[in-house]
Amino acid sequence: MPPWEGLEEAVAIADAGSFVGAAALLDVSTSHVSRVVARLEDRVGVALFNRTTRRVSPTDAGRNFIEHARRLIQERDELLALTRGDDEPQGELRLTCSIVMGERFIAPIVGDYADRHPRLSVSIDLTNRVTDILAEGYDLAIRTGEGDDRRLVSREIARRRLATVASPAYLERAGAPHSVDDLARHECLVGTAGNWHFLEGGRPRVITPRGRWRCNSGAAVVGFALAGRGICQLPEFYVRRPIAEGLLLPVLEHCLAEPEKVWLVSPQRRHLLPKVRRLIREFEERLQPALDAA
Repeated sequence: MPPWEGLEEAVAIADAGSFVGAAALLDVSTSHVSRVVARLEDRVGVALFNRTTRRVSPTDAGRNFIEHARRLIQERDELLALTRGDDEPQGELRLTCSIVMGERFIAPIVGDYADRHPRLSVSIDLTNRVTDILAEGYDLAIRTGEGDDRRLVSREIARRRLATVASPAYLERAGAPHSVDDLARHECLVGTAGNWHFLEGGRPRVITPRGRWRCNSGAAVVGFALAGRGICQLPEFYVRRPIAEGLLLPVLEHCLAEPEKVWLVSPQRRHLLPKVRRLIREFEERLQPALDAA
């Protein structure tokens, strides 16, 4: 049995929900699909499908196998197209990003990109956890701060400024901090970032804020600040409007940190694929203006 035989049949069964449906998708006989998949299961040593009279569904091992088989088929097709000189983005593009950055900035850019390339399908996973993009099969991830994973190709695509703010009512009640050390006596409203960043005496200063209020939603932290519950540090786009309206006031402006780097990371070699390479260029052109205008 050739080493790749059975992959397309297994994926087709998962998509169609039956051997008959898979045969129709692949334009082959049902007996061919059944025979090839039986040999594949013998070779891998596990059952890939639960078979009933009504429906065929992947086993737990089958779901994992099919996910990887689907990626291999797509990469094969992309490689063949690229070798033929077909530079049109195609196949599935999987990327991950933090929730708010993804909702407000990344998804609109990717949506426009996909509209121009109809042979491309897109899956965007928005999560505030740091994903292992190799293990989970992503083409791209958008991250902030510094990264040191040598398995990945990293490219800086933008920078975002941080703002430290509080409401006028809170500052009237508690007083304004005049140094980073003063924050130790203030109520700090902590979001997803466990550390706050400043530049003091020309050197970076990082603190771990303490307070009664903590939430992994930046919008909720802004709400806490507007209610006068304390001081928060967030990406500037969260608080630009409340500052303009006088509802929040910047503090420690003489200690502003350097803008935080926004990175695009991808597994080695995947950044060379047309679907990835062109999207990187799109981010480089559009993300910084979007962050500045938010």
